[in-house]
Amino acid sequence: MNKNIIAGGCSFTYGNELSDCNNSKLPPSNKTWAKGLSDLVQGNYFCVAQPGAGNGTIARKVFNYVANNKTDFVLIMWSFTSRYDWAMPRHKHLYDTRWTSITPWDTDDRQNEAVNGLANSQPQQQIWQKRRELLQETGVKEFANSLYKYAANEYHELYLSWKSIIWLQNILEKKKIPYMFTLADNTLFYDEFTPHKDMDNFMTAMHNEINFENWYSFGERSMGFNQWSLLEEYQRGTTHPLDQAHKDAVQLMKDKFLKIYNQKENK
Repeated sequence: MNKNIIAGGCSFTYGNELSDCNNSKLPPSNKTWAKGLSDLVQGNYFCVAQPGAGNGTIARKVFNYVANNKTDFVLIMWSFTSRYDWAMPRHKHLYDTRWTSITPWDTDDRQNEAVNGLANSQPQQQIWQKRRELLQETGVKEFANSLYKYAANEYHELYLSWKSIIWLQNILEKKKIPYMFTLADNTLFYDEFTPHKDMDNFMTAMHNEINFENWYSFGERSMGFNQWSLLEEYQRGTTHPLDQAHKDAVQLMKDKFLKIYNQKENK
């Protein structure tokens, strides 16, 4: 019987700008790194990734799926630490009428950066503009401005990200669900050449709780998929690597994936 393989992540796992998924109104792409790994074992593939998701959102959505559905394997590409997951007052346009992801681009201070970053893609501009309208209607926009102005900081964002990773890791291990984690960008663990785990004893202790045996990185210092695709000069859309990068990533990741997958099969 084919196994149910669940993928979580942000737009790099959803597949924004890939040839079969030009925007987030379409179903998730079937040309992503996660779908490619699932195909190696003829898995039943389910994607709960969300464009723009931060690590709290990724962990929450994967947990929600696993808690309510048969799950045989989990694949996750963790995202940028600067994104927040927040339960807001109920509104029909929020996820499950409650949840929202908040990114620095959602603030008024970063609008010029957002406009310039999406200048070459009309579909991406349309998605962003629609999001801006919904943020205004739901009250998230005003909250995002205050959050990033008064409260957001790297230390707290790292803490929230690592807590989400450890929380989901421990749940999967408790449920005996095998998993493989990877990452989009190594700012999750490094500031240039300096490990975040060395910030203080608390961060060292948190870092020690992460089971890195089940991780795949794309190079030294936990290089992420997006960084690797830039370094290797893969063709890109507006802000994402395109089909060939995902296809080649599968070839790099497959040995690690199959090792973890087959450990479960052989038990």
